[in-house]
Amino acid sequence: MAFVVLTQEHVERLLTMPECIDLMAETLTGLEHGDFHLPLRVIARPPSVENLLGLMPAYRSEPEACWGLKVIALVPGNPARGLDTHQGAVVLFDGETGQVRAVMNASAITAIRTAAVSGVATRLLAREDASRLAIIGAGVQARKHLEAMAAVLDLESARVYSLRPLHAQTLAAEASARYAFPVEVAASAEEALRGADVVVTATTSAEPVLRREWLAVGAHVNAVGSCFPTARELDTATVAAASLFVDRRESALNEAGDVLIPIQEGAIGPEHVRGELGEVLVGKIAGRTAPDELTVFESLGIAVEDLASAQFLLHRAAETGVGLTVEF
Repeated sequence: MAFVVLTQEHVERLLTMPECIDLMAETLTGLEHGDFHLPLRVIARPPSVENLLGLMPAYRSEPEACWGLKVIALVPGNPARGLDTHQGAVVLFDGETGQVRAVMNASAITAIRTAAVSGVATRLLAREDASRLAIIGAGVQARKHLEAMAAVLDLESARVYSLRPLHAQTLAAEASARYAFPVEVAASAEEALRGADVVVTATTSAEPVLRREWLAVGAHVNAVGSCFPTARELDTATVAAASLFVDRRESALNEAGDVLIPIQEGAIGPEHVRGELGEVLVGKIAGRTAPDELTVFESLGIAVEDLASAQFLLHRAAETGVGLTVEF
């Protein structure tokens, strides 16, 4: 038996942001149609360390039966080492025989597909005239989200804020050389958010990094960084005031601190989640309903996104001859 290995460089070469945005829209539509089986992820987190290991399985029945498993180590201290916080692999298994078909770099897949899903959410939920972007954070996800937002919005400007000013300055310099619109460094989160039509929070913070009063009327927020029940990036007032959308309701109500903490405080109930992106995509529920509406997409990242990305990459690798074939 042989399988294909794709490195970070391979993944980044074969999976472009515009393609992935369309792929994630198709994937979330398929999830709504019942093409996937998606259990909750399993987290191993020893009490003596800050790192954790996550296991994210999924099964796809259509159009090609396949099992997928992402094994990811989340290391909050990695940015100080110059490394992505997410380290791991996505493994594809044949849906009929169970044989391993591919092993791929999970950091690259996670970075691209996470931003791509936010691109889908922004395309569905932001105002049509949205043109001013604010990003809180300056790491891998901030970079990929800037790319995704530029793919779905006609941006006039972007502002970046980070607790690490040098990281924000580096990101702004890189982006200014790449994009036609100006990318500036803000002195505070409040300064970055003032007047922004679209906001991305991509931090490792356990406490809110934005406040409701800093947000412009009719803003759309992609909340990306928090993925634990005890951590959040949004204050309760923002969540309570927003039309709240998620990638998967079950995941959000079990894992998202941005949702669970306001519920625990009694500010909202589980029914405050208006719906999933897939439900908006198929027309089951409405997205934005008014120009002055505050919309929030709570992004946890789910295994079907990794499975679909890996399947796409496997086919693209076969077409292009990219990748390493390993006898197993």
